[in-house]
Amino acid sequence: MTEKIKKASIKRGLQPGALIHVGEKKIDKVRIRVIDFDRNTLEEKEFESIEECLAYRDKSTVSWINIDGLHDTELIKKLGKHFGIHRLVLEDVLNTDIRPGIDDYENYIYIVLKMLYIEPGRNHITAEQVSFVLTKGTVISFQERVGDTFEPVRNRLRNSVGRIRRVGADYLTYALVDAVVDNYFIVLEEIGESIEALEDELMNNPSQETLKKIYGLKREMVLLRKYILPLREMVLNLHSSESPLIDPSTKIYIKDLYSHTIQIADTLESYRDMTSEMLNTYLTITSNKMNEVMKILTIMASIFIPLTFIAGIYGMNFENMPELHYAWGYPLAISMMAIVAVVMIMYFKRKKWL
Repeated sequence: MTEKIKKASIKRGLQPGALIHVGEKKIDKVRIRVIDFDRNTLEEKEFESIEECLAYRDKSTVSWINIDGLHDTELIKKLGKHFGIHRLVLEDVLNTDIRPGIDDYENYIYIVLKMLYIEPGRNHITAEQVSFVLTKGTVISFQERVGDTFEPVRNRLRNSVGRIRRVGADYLTYALVDAVVDNYFIVLEEIGESIEALEDELMNNPSQETLKKIYGLKREMVLLRKYILPLREMVLNLHSSESPLIDPSTKIYIKDLYSHTIQIADTLESYRDMTSEMLNTYLTITSNKMNEVMKILTIMASIFIPLTFIAGIYGMNFENMPELHYAWGYPLAISMMAIVAVVMIMYFKRKKWL
């Protein structure tokens, strides 16, 4: 929470549309990649400047311009100028703490969502903001770093698999968003495996470390809910959009994508319930263990109370206690204590308290 407040304070006092990168610089140099294609041809290049991409702006083919790295505000500013993107949209592109959503403008559609990873060797979810600007014949994507879930889409383009090379930029946008959503299933699957392992640990040998893992999972559920619920709303708004940039034939696929987001949200809610139940189970197990300890201590105390009473009586140093002068007085007192203890233990077992 403190980190988010610090991010928000960076833009305090600035005018709307101020282009300030809010977030972490994840790569040293911005990378610009372009894939330009139609039904019969495909061209894939990497450029050093935005100006080199302008040749694709007015072509009859479909162009996908991918920007890796958001820290170069001048580059983003130039891109916005050349492609007619409003400064408020560019401001949102540079702010990596924006809520997933969609804005429908006259000449383009702006989409922002989170790409999720569970990196090897790390047990928590890493989120990267991804933004798309869909214009006529062009899709511009903005990422925080190199590496994404879009490689299957690139391979489909390269190998002309399916209808992706035969349709427009709206279908490419759908395919990219769909790739991000599909990766949510992978993340949820790994979380599900973690929950199953934690349930086994909880039933077999719960410890303080188990409680830490449960609270860690609960934090991940809160993070996922923050990203998934707005994502569902965003896809629904994309399907409902009346923009001429989205062909009616593409909306069929977007509707299917919406059903996937509902499934993801339902799975997340199930995992949240399971995590909450695990916390309750841990507290119940801990409470039962404490009750068992208290029961044993209470039984031991109950056994020793009459023994203490007997020892207390014969521990009094009165002269006129005849038992003090018996030759068998000590063995008799010990025997009496043993008999009382045995009788009480037998009684407790009969009552199933032991």
